[in-house]
Formats: sequence, structure tokens, C-alpha cells
Amino acid sequence: MINEPTIGIIGGSGWLGRSIALAMLDKAFIKPGALVLSNRSASNPLPSEKWPQVTVTRNNQELVERCDVVIVSVRPEQFADVEIFAENRLVISLMAGVTLDDVVQRTGSRQVIRAMPNAAAEIGKSYTPWLAAKGVTDEQKAFARRLFETFGSADEVLTENHLNYLTALVGTGPAYPALLARSMLEHALSSGLPPAIAQRAVSAVVVDASQLIGNGHSVDELLQALISYRGVTAAGLEAMLAGGFDKSIKAGLDSATSVACSMNPFAHSADTKEGPMTR
Repeated sequence: MINEPTIGIIGGSGWLGRSIALAMLDKAFIKPGALVLSNRSASNPLPSEKWPQVTVTRNNQELVERCDVVIVSVRPEQFADVEIFAENRLVISLMAGVTLDDVVQRTGSRQVIRAMPNAAAEIGKSYTPWLAAKGVTDEQKAFARRLFETFGSADEVLTENHLNYLTALVGTGPAYPALLARSMLEHALSSGLPPAIAQRAVSAVVVDASQLIGNGHSVDELLQALISYRGVTAAGLEAMLAGGFDKSIKAGLDSATSVACSMNPFAHSADTKEGPMTR
């Protein structure tokens, strides 16, 4: 199964599911004929002229029966409508907050991995933390890591709490840098810069200059070196910190983590344990 598996993506027309499908195909991780996508319309979200062998269906159970590996890429609140029996398949859940136990109960598979890629999968830059159930073999773990690395980098974590925290930290993808960029852009425009120049300048700071982080420079080393010049950069950083920058960032992460921990639609439901494993 692991050498040349058939892989299915439930929710294959969504932003994340489509990005993962394209990454696996572009990297030749999977043959087009071994990829099955499901969505409500049964329309192919991929360039059909390039990948005509990809199968598309609206029947999720049909996808499961065709596949060795099933990726569930739907919103948590949609999972209740995804009625599948995937015993003896490797199931990879990309749903925020839905626990391993709930995925096991509702899919019938004991071989379940929870993972949290982000939107940067579209450009091959996602960081994907993942967590495996006890029933997942070492061979399946190695396969999952290779799959995740087709669209970025990945780390295995050992607890659901860690995965929920990382959902808040990295599952948000470009959202936090985008917020910073918007604030900078608004300030640049209010200072009279032409829009095109303001946009390029902000991109140069948020996207380009930030590449120095991790490129031989730790965060603390970089900040300390820039602050020690006691010039323009130090003045800007010190004013931001005095204005509550750190406090705002940490409050945002605390709030996002709280939501990530509470997104499971089955946590307080009477049918939490209802699924193939209990029927």
C-alpha cells in the first residue's frame, strides 16, 4: 500500500485539498490515475487537460473503497455529513480541533493521523505539524511525512494540545504577517507614499527582509543587533513594544488556541461516539 498507494481527498476542490493534490502530482509523488477527489459537484478542480486520469466523484464512500489512503479536507462542522467506513485505510484528517478519537470513531479506521497544513501549501511552503494515533505503523508515519513534504516541511508532535496550539500558530498561514503588512501599508499611505511604492516597500519588509530570520540569524540575535545601533530601527521597535505589541500578539495566539481547542463539533454532542466503530 505504502509504495504505490491510491490516495483520495475528500474535499478535493477546496483551497487546501486542491493545493495538496497539485503538489503530489507536480512532485510525481503519485500517478494521476492513483488520485481520487470527491466534492459535492463531482467537477474536476484540477486542470483536466494536464491530469485527465484523475478520478472525481461526489460519493465519499466510493472514494474510500477505491483508496488506500484517505485525506479528509473539510471544515470541522462539515465532518458530521461525511459518512464513511474506512477500516484498514490510513486516514489523514486536516480538520482543526477534531480529535484522533473522534476521527477513529466516525471513520472506522484505527490508523489515523491528524495534521494541520496551511494555505502556503499552494506555493510549497506549508509547515505541517502532525500527530499519529497508536494504530499507525512506522511505515505509515514515514509515508505521511513524505506526503507532507511535497508541499513544505513537517514535524511530528506527540500530544493533541501541541497540535491545537500549532493550529493557532501556523495553521493560520499568512494571516498574521498579512495583518502586519496591512497596518504598515495603511501607515505608509497615510504618510503620502504613492500606493505602488507603498505596496512594494511593505512587501520588501514583510516578505523579503524577513528571510534573514533563520538564515544564520536567530530572532534574538537579529533584534539585539538592530536595536544596538540605537538609530531608526531601535526607535521603531521600542515604540511598538511600549505600545503593547508583545501583549497583542500573545493575546491573539491565546484566543486562537482557545478556538482551536473548542472547534470539535462532537465534543459536547450526544452522538460523540456514534460512528462505524460503535454501530
